[in-house]
Amino acid sequence: MPSGTLPPKENALFKRILRCYEHKQYRNGLKFCKHILSNPKFSEHGETLAMKGLTLNCLGRKEEAYELVRRGLRNDLKSHETRYHLLQLRPAQRASWIGYAIAYHLLQDYEMAAKIVEEFRKTQQACCNDTHTRKQLQLKLSQDTSPDKVDYEYSELLLYQNQVLREAGLFKEAFDHLISYEKQICDKLVVAETRGELFLKLDQSSEATEVYRHLQERNPENWSYYQGLESALKPGSVEERLKIYEDVWVKFPKSLVPRRLPLTFLTGEKFRDCLDHYLRVNFSKGCPPLFTTLKSLYSDNETVSVIEQMVLSYETSLKSCKMFNQNDDGKTEPPTTLLWVQYFLAQHFDHIGQHAVALEYINTAIESTPTLIELFLIKAKIYKHAGNIQEAARWMDEAQTLDTADRFINSKCAKYLLKAGLIKEAEEMCSKFTREGTSVVENLNEMQCMWFQTECALAYKAMNKYGEALKKCHEIERHFVEITDDQFDFHTYCMRKMTLRSYVALLKLEDVLRRHPFYFKAAQTAIQIYLNLHDNPLSDDSKESQADNITLTDKEMKKLRNKQRRAQKKAQLEEDKKNAEKEKQLKNQKKKKEEDEEEVGGPKEELIPEKLAKIENPLEEAVKFLIPLKNLVKNKIETHLLAFEIYFRKGAKMMVYLDPSSENTAAELATSLDKSLTSRTIKTCTEVLQALQDGCLGTKQQKVLESYRTSCHSLYPYCLAFMPPGYQDNATIITNGDLLSGDHEDVTNEI
Repeated sequence: MPSGTLPPKENALFKRILRCYEHKQYRNGLKFCKHILSNPKFSEHGETLAMKGLTLNCLGRKEEAYELVRRGLRNDLKSHETRYHLLQLRPAQRASWIGYAIAYHLLQDYEMAAKIVEEFRKTQQACCNDTHTRKQLQLKLSQDTSPDKVDYEYSELLLYQNQVLREAGLFKEAFDHLISYEKQICDKLVVAETRGELFLKLDQSSEATEVYRHLQERNPENWSYYQGLESALKPGSVEERLKIYEDVWVKFPKSLVPRRLPLTFLTGEKFRDCLDHYLRVNFSKGCPPLFTTLKSLYSDNETVSVIEQMVLSYETSLKSCKMFNQNDDGKTEPPTTLLWVQYFLAQHFDHIGQHAVALEYINTAIESTPTLIELFLIKAKIYKHAGNIQEAARWMDEAQTLDTADRFINSKCAKYLLKAGLIKEAEEMCSKFTREGTSVVENLNEMQCMWFQTECALAYKAMNKYGEALKKCHEIERHFVEITDDQFDFHTYCMRKMTLRSYVALLKLEDVLRRHPFYFKAAQTAIQIYLNLHDNPLSDDSKESQADNITLTDKEMKKLRNKQRRAQKKAQLEEDKKNAEKEKQLKNQKKKKEEDEEEVGGPKEELIPEKLAKIENPLEEAVKFLIPLKNLVKNKIETHLLAFEIYFRKGAKMMVYLDPSSENTAAELATSLDKSLTSRTIKTCTEVLQALQDGCLGTKQQKVLESYRTSCHSLYPYCLAFMPPGYQDNATIITNGDLLSGDHEDVTNEI
């Protein structure tokens, strides 16, 4: 029975298959498919075959699924295989219309999409045979003449229709549509913003000006409203442009955005006056993110100099007379104003690379107010930017002890611990906010906590634990697969609730999902590791053992192996004891794991670090991570450099990168520390030092290496990478602010 209606018994089973598919009960669905298809009369029933294929696809058996769907379509070509056919079969069902319209919308055939939505709005009443549905539709259509009655779903449909018209470039039609149905649209803010946008598109400047002034009254802190107002008024000079904001200053004297925006285009004395007022207001209020709001101005050296001179003058005056300027007639400032000035100066000098000065200011601030968490956060950042991540982690840990219930500080501390290579300590830090009774790492993976996993991958990579690093990278890649699969849950929901604008935005996001920084960082890390594994394949011993043992003598090696055997025996005993305790917990988790696997596409291959690190074709694995970057992140030079490194190795045998006769010249160029070089940063200098150590710039560059390290140490005295030979950081971190030994200020005192 290739096609046709199933008998009542089998039809009831088919409906259960549909319910199982909707509720993600895939294995039960397969059982019901088997009941129908095992009957010789219905072994080729097209829709059942197709549903079995869809179910298998969700369980990860894609090839088998595609074949079943093809068989199903061949056996029942009149089934619901297209949106158009669905529309013909169910003209009264709005999901058919909306699905058809969105399909054209995503194909960028905006005019056709707009026509379909309009026809749906016009003809839905005529197509409805169900009495209840007809009454609902009549009520909806009666809103055309009853503006006081609103329907949120109908409102969303109208907004979506208007969006399609605008994307089609039909601005006049979109404006007429907006005016016609304005009273039926619930989101009045979107109506006003869309009206302003359309007035600008239709070159109706005076009307656009009125709209944006009204929006400013509603929210004077919205940057986009000022941009719209500028586009409407079209100022011809800096003075006219400034006049726009001066009018707003009078109307909204407490608003900060109209004071900030002119700083992007003013110069000279007018810039100083505007900056002076903006800084004073924020310092008096005690606004921690002040530096962040001004950081975009730091691309101009003259502007940086003006900011520095002005804030330094504030500090001097506040210390002497508790006012911003000795000539001010106003009231004196509270002590906290000086604190926020010092807080700003610490960030300022940190940003321009004067880390020692930045530390002086932040230490002074901490001495005056040792309970303010923000001060410890900035001190940790300064040490991080200075290249001493160990000291940075200590101070971030100090910050989190001031408020152990703050999840943001807790996460920041964990991130710094990972950057310092303290993975176990970071896991302990995160355990404060993870589910009890489960492994911290498993719980973070389950919650798709990708910031933790990316930092973990980088930490393991720095420790040459390539297997563990690759495991984290693959876990992140799986998260993106799961996010893509999860979008299917929203298809029917969005069509049912008519949240069509959000639905289209979701579908467009899925197209560029792997453009996200988390994926880029994970892919970049994985590719770099695979390149290293291609150049230096692992032997039976782990990479970590090779790195540790490379300089050991035979006698030391023998001692080390004996120690490793004893440690292995001890670990085995502990493992056996833990296994008994975990057995009960694993049984409870097994059922949940099976349910999760059923939802996200079937059981996945376990990620075993040792297996990942000993992959047979590392370049092929690298290409898998590279392809999304080539398609979605073409604007980053790093993507093309990674592609070159992969295809260079795939296309030819490894060659000598550097002509021996040019080694000295290459080393001289690479180790230049001229002030005029814009790329002279801690990161760049560290990479050059690593290249010298690895022999990439020649095998006889020991003198150059030491000279370069010494020069870099004088430039960046806090950076651990450039510390003198034999230097040891004696302080060891124990989370929650304690130290085993040493002192927080060892490095500072030394310098």
